[in-house]
Amino acid sequence: MSPFIRIPLGLVVMVVGFFIVKKTEVVLSWFGTIPFAEEKVGIGSSRFVYKVIGMLTVFLGIFIATNVISDTLQSLAEILT
Repeated sequence: MSPFIRIPLGLVVMVVGFFIVKKTEVVLSWFGTIPFAEEKVGIGSSRFVYKVIGMLTVFLGIFIATNVISDTLQSLAEILT
C-alpha cells in the first residue's frame, strides 16, 4: 500500500481509538453496556472493555501507519495457504 494512503489511514484509525478511550461515556451511550462484561466481571466493566477496545484500535492504527500490519498479514497468509 502506498505511504500516501497508509499513513493518513493509520492516523485516522489512531484518532478513532483515542476518541473511544477519551470519550468512553459517549461511546457507552451510543452502544450501551456489554452484557457479557457486566455479568462476568462486574458492574462498570463495560467502560473498561471499551477502553481496551480503544487502545487496541490505537495500536492497530500505529501498525497500519508503520506498515507492520501488512507484513504480519502477509506472513499469516503464507502460513494458511
